[in-house]
Amino acid sequence: MAITPNLTDHAILVTGAGRGLGKSMSEKLASCGATIAVVDLDPAAGEAVAAGIRAQGGKAHAYAADVSSRPAVLDVAARFAQIHGRIDAVVNNAMLLRYEPVDQVTEDVLSRMVSIGINGSVWGAQALLAHLDPQRGGAIINMASPVAERGFPNTSAYSLVKGAIVTLTKVLAAELGPRGVRVNALAPGSVPTPGALGLNDKAEYERRARTIPMRRLGREEDNAEACAFLLSPEASFINGEILHVDGGIAAAG
Repeated sequence: MAITPNLTDHAILVTGAGRGLGKSMSEKLASCGATIAVVDLDPAAGEAVAAGIRAQGGKAHAYAADVSSRPAVLDVAARFAQIHGRIDAVVNNAMLLRYEPVDQVTEDVLSRMVSIGINGSVWGAQALLAHLDPQRGGAIINMASPVAERGFPNTSAYSLVKGAIVTLTKVLAAELGPRGVRVNALAPGSVPTPGALGLNDKAEYERRARTIPMRRLGREEDNAEACAFLLSPEASFINGEILHVDGGIAAAG
């Protein structure tokens, strides 16, 4: 039975929300009663997700923005807050997904991955703080990964970013807790999202499934359920945690 936390009257900004995990998290949070700012670099993709949420009776607004740009993120946040009056939570999901041997990593690719994943998460935190109701507090979810803790070949740039996000999550949890802001991270395992499917073939996913203790791949909804829980009142004393939604792959070592 799916968990449906009550997020009525919550205004939540989700980045990278045009497809994959961002899309599923946006849809789940909307189904729990939240108003969603669907932020994506692709205007058409973001609007399609927002329109789908509205068609199901939910509340969503689409915004096109490059999260590596601080002015762009703060502008989107200001426009969303003008509608709702505040922002209650931010999900820093946007990321450039790229796997390749370390000797093939280019300056442009590394710079882009860092700008989106690390810088974008900092700008997302600033966006929340700029429009936070101090009496209500708020929450931030960053997107980590098991690769931040284990050595997976050909993931040097991606692992670097995710490792930094784990550290950022813990620092912000300590820094912002006194201001009523909880900061946690989700660490999804192998999920065949549209972006990931472009990097791995069916055989690779079958191999991965055999290495996961639960003997299956992750589903987008697994992560969405965890996201809704961490943003809910039921998680009001959870702060600074990295929640692995990976079927046990990180624990297995």
